[in-house]
Amino acid sequence: SHNSCLRLKVHIFSSAPFAQYTFDNDLLTPEQRLFYEENGFILIKNLVSEEDIDKFRNEFERICRQEVKVPGLVVMRDLAIVKSEFVPDQKAVSKLQDYQEDPELFRSLYKCVCSQLILNYVECFTGPNIMAMHTMLINKPPDAGKKTSRHPMHQDLHYFPFRPADKIVCAWTAMERVNRQNGCLVVLPGTHTGTLQEHDYPEWEGGVNKMYHGVRGYDPQHPRVHLEMEKGDTVFFHPLLIHGSGMNQTQGFRKAISCHYAGADCYYIDVKGTTQENIEKEVQEIAARKYALDNEITFTDTWAFRGRLVQGERISL
Repeated sequence: SHNSCLRLKVHIFSSAPFAQYTFDNDLLTPEQRLFYEENGFILIKNLVSEEDIDKFRNEFERICRQEVKVPGLVVMRDLAIVKSEFVPDQKAVSKLQDYQEDPELFRSLYKCVCSQLILNYVECFTGPNIMAMHTMLINKPPDAGKKTSRHPMHQDLHYFPFRPADKIVCAWTAMERVNRQNGCLVVLPGTHTGTLQEHDYPEWEGGVNKMYHGVRGYDPQHPRVHLEMEKGDTVFFHPLLIHGSGMNQTQGFRKAISCHYAGADCYYIDVKGTTQENIEKEVQEIAARKYALDNEITFTDTWAFRGRLVQGERISL
């Protein structure tokens, strides 16, 4: 039967000396570790408190209304909404990134994404020395009819000039109920065992939001899982897992907090001559405009600046 087969696999896994994608720190059960090893993601229910999420939401909405200015903050806006009806509110804002410079915002985010409870889980994938490399609030707006609220299928590793991939993990926390109607995450289980694919902008009729690169060639027939989540649920997933999200067909905004962590003993790589050259060029152009530094800032610099040690000691990142 399926259950006895699963029990046998768990027994073999728990007695095996080596696992490629997880560490044993007595938090994940053998069943959960086996699931992540095979699928590249694991959903943990009710990991972040409602109180912490609501505090962060309040800070976010103040920024959208331009009641507070955050130095260095990157605000990404939805292509279709910006063109049609921009007002100083959350309507056009699709993502907030790089808010390390705002103590209140970073403190409230920190409680959400760097609580000891979350870091205990992160340690299962990165080991004990942990860097928070990239924090982001995702505010998927109601689709304006151009389907621009979709996020093409992609692998997060495409954006990262550091390795090894197996010591990087994303924690993606739902700030409210997330379902197929408001554009939940869609994952292709098992694709984390493959390699980094070529990415570029998909040729979508309504246009594509800035930096929304997609995998050039993946099997559209590959089984997919829609990750429907409740407020406070967190999914952890591998940076090679192919994933994306559908459009938001509701009138509300679908908010989530995303944080990428890496083992502090990861190392930077030169992406020249690889499929990541296109994203390197785009990031350098944005950074050069933001800091008025021409081409003096490197792709690696943009990540070294963002990274924050959140547990243990900073080794090579």
